[in-house]
Formats: sequence, structure tokens, C-alpha cells
Amino acid sequence: MSSITTQEISILRPDDWHLHLRDGAMLHTVLPDTAVRFGRAIVMPNLKPPVSSAAMAQAYRERILAALPKGSVFTPLMTLYLTEATPIEAIRAAKESGIVHAVKYYPAGATTNSENGVRDLKKVYPVLAAMEHWDLPLLLHGEVTDPVVDVFDREAVFIERHLIALRRDFPALRMVLEHVTTSAAVDFVQSAGARTAATITAHHLLLNRNAMFQGGIRPHHYCLPILKRERHREALVQAAISGNPQFFLGTDSAPHPQNAKESACGCAGIYTAHAAIELYAEVFAKANALDRLEAFASRHGPAFYGLPCNTDSITLRHESWCVPEKIGMGAEMIVPLRAGEEISWRLVGVG
Repeated sequence: MSSITTQEISILRPDDWHLHLRDGAMLHTVLPDTAVRFGRAIVMPNLKPPVSSAAMAQAYRERILAALPKGSVFTPLMTLYLTEATPIEAIRAAKESGIVHAVKYYPAGATTNSENGVRDLKKVYPVLAAMEHWDLPLLLHGEVTDPVVDVFDREAVFIERHLIALRRDFPALRMVLEHVTTSAAVDFVQSAGARTAATITAHHLLLNRNAMFQGGIRPHHYCLPILKRERHREALVQAAISGNPQFFLGTDSAPHPQNAKESACGCAGIYTAHAAIELYAEVFAKANALDRLEAFASRHGPAFYGLPCNTDSITLRHESWCVPEKIGMGAEMIVPLRAGEEISWRLVGVG
């Protein structure tokens, strides 16, 4: 149960239901930021090569656990990468593994390392039917990649062209429309029933598309799905604070080296794990809804995934601090969200 004053809030330890940890040196750099704040995280499978089997998920999980700082209490929840070659047998094996909690759909070419993604959803319908049978959730990067569709319309068009049909054709399949960015997505999820949910990122709650152009091109504010108009940001805030259990926390924290962001063809992704729950607290405080942060961050996600809530807690204090300009070492330096700027809430206690 949360405890709230004007200056401090304690909530059940939250979980991150959409996270990129990468691998190798980058994994070691970013994992501590998540492990200190969150009890669990759904880990994205878009490595090279993609995590496409239970055996690969197990190997990746072991690398994550080996990279945890000593004393950390954190559980990675693994996912598989859906391709048009995914065998039906892989779904049964994933469910029986006990470590794979979902399967991720990327439209081919939509975002980082998505070239192995799906081009024709009809080709994976037998796999989706197996997921429905084994009750393994489908996580959707909900955009089309049709070049004639404006980048700001890709989510809405995905809903119209594909998601309505998916919901109709697989009524028992649990689906998460990840990192929603539009009022159309909010409306769809609210109308689609309890087996449909959505994650919302801190950066989409905090920023509209103007943030990419303040004082010039801001590559560290470039993400996919791209930031949208202010009216869409406002719709996301209302969904997050609504108390509707179909909406829950998913950072989509996506680290890239500084030189990969600041280039002629910069990578999409915003790194927020360094201050994730603090940034959500800012949003909820500004909306006078701190009393609803625990449900969004700590209760709705576990309920949807059929997992217990965490039993430990975290404490945040209304106290400003300055975000480092960079995080990491050598070639793996990351420029985090709010680099060199202040955040108004600080994590002061865990346990």
C-alpha cells in the first residue's frame, strides 16, 4: 500500500514491462539503473541475432543475471522475437520453459534491429493461434512501415489495418500495444476489453514532438514511435492516471552510444532507465495524481501478466537533482534524458 505526503511517496516496488538491456558492455552499463528501481522487467529480444527460441532466451537471461550488481534483487522476464519462420513448436517450448513471458512482434524495418521482423501478419497466424492456446501474450510494436504512410500516422494506421483484425481473429490472445503514443491507441485499448493492454513510456508522457526541434535538431529526443502532438501527450497522461488496469508502466528505455545518436542517420531510442520511476513521479505529481502512481507502476502490469506484485517498496522524495551529462565509459557513452538538467523527484529508499 502506498504512503504519500507532500514531500515523499513510498510505493510497492514497480516493474518495467518494456525494456531494452542490449548485450555485452552496454548491458553491464545500463542494467544497474534498472535493477535498483524495478523488481522485474520484460526484456526485449531485438539483439543480433534476435532471441528467437527458449534456449536463446535462457542464454540471454544467464548473461543478464551474471551482469547484475552484487546484492541486486531483480528478475528479467524474457521474450521471443517473432519472425515469419517462427515454428509453432517454439511457442510450446517457450511456455514450458517458465522463463519466457511473451512474444514480440516487430514490423520489419520499424525500429532498431527489426530487419528480421514480420512483413505479412497473415503468415504468422498459425503461431498466434498457438500463442492463444498456450496463453503467451503478444507484444506489439504497433506501427506500419508502408513508406506512403506519414511517420506521425503509423500507429493509427496500424490499428486500422491490423490491430482491429487481430483482436477479432484471436479473441482470447492477450495483447499489449506497446509504447502507445496517440489518442487513437488509448481509445482502442479502452474499448478492446480486458485481454488488451498498453504500456506508456515516461518520455511520451513528458514530451511532445516540439521537443525534437528545440533550438535545433535534438537527436536524443528521437524515438520510435516518434513523439506526437501535445493533444496526444495529454491523452496519454489521462490514460496513465485514470486507474484503468489496461494501462501500465513500460519505459522502452533504449540505450545507444552517443555517436550512434549524433550521426547522419541517428538511431531511434531514448535512455530513461537512469531516472525512470522519478520521471513518472513528475508526471503524476504535475497531474495531482501521485496517489495513483502505485497502481500504474506496481499493480496493473503484474495483474495482466498473471504474476504477484512485488512485496518490497521504494521511496521517492520531492527533491531536485541534476542528471549527469553522460553515462558509461569509452565508446559506450550514453546521453540520458534530461542530461545536464534537473529532475524534481529523487529515489531515496529501496526495500
